[in-house]
Amino acid sequence: MAGQKKSRKKPESQSSTPDITRVDDYAQHLKNTRYFFPNYVRYLVADGYYYRSKFWDAVRELNLDFIGKLRVDSNLRYLYTGEQKKLGAPRKYDGKVDCHDLSRLNFVKQIKPGVSLYTLVVWSCCLNCPISLACISEVQANGQIKNALLFSTDIHLPPEQIVEYYQARFQIEFIFRDAKQFTGLSDCQARHLPRLDFHFNASLIALNLAKHELSSCHSSAKSFVFSMASYKRLEFNKHLLSTFIDKLDLDPDLILNHPNLPSVLSYGTLAA
Repeated sequence: MAGQKKSRKKPESQSSTPDITRVDDYAQHLKNTRYFFPNYVRYLVADGYYYRSKFWDAVRELNLDFIGKLRVDSNLRYLYTGEQKKLGAPRKYDGKVDCHDLSRLNFVKQIKPGVSLYTLVVWSCCLNCPISLACISEVQANGQIKNALLFSTDIHLPPEQIVEYYQARFQIEFIFRDAKQFTGLSDCQARHLPRLDFHFNASLIALNLAKHELSSCHSSAKSFVFSMASYKRLEFNKHLLSTFIDKLDLDPDLILNHPNLPSVLSYGTLAA
């Protein structure tokens, strides 16, 4: 009818439930997979992205300690250790930590020439708990000093072990990196869990077999350094040389026994 007002539909009220962030998802994943860990596992090692109160709450709830990396401008406080006043609340902090000034940190040892290790128990404003700080101070080629900050929520853990545990994390990352780049870890399009499980195991086994083959052939006094890119190049050169021998009717004994064969097969590999 003319003159009748049209009814307007009220907008639907937005849900008051907060969105789940990536950190929330990672924390929940940790809770769901905790029972897979052996009971003696005590420390969780992660990079600086996980230095967040949400994630630390999940780690603490699982009765684990956290080892990770800090930004050089992280909000840290020195713990006050002086004499307290008789009246009023006890003093907790003694100023903000300046990671460029190591005078208040305790020197531990020299890791190697130009690289020193310092430590101190400080207060983390983000995690709201005391942490053991392990500072690696390195003198650069241009004379400037670069500091890297590692930490542990276990304040009794020696700084040498904090560094050792954090460095061990990279070995796991190298495995997944090589598997993704060279053995097709992320190339499977299956959706069923058994098929995905088979594909992941096949990819990682191929990587382990390659590493085992190269390590068994290593006879140098230098420490063994593995490169999956070099291994694939080496196998490709072997196959290419075998194809040349077969297609060109070459004498295999003459070629395979030649003293320059190793340099030919290693053509294009990375220097380790």
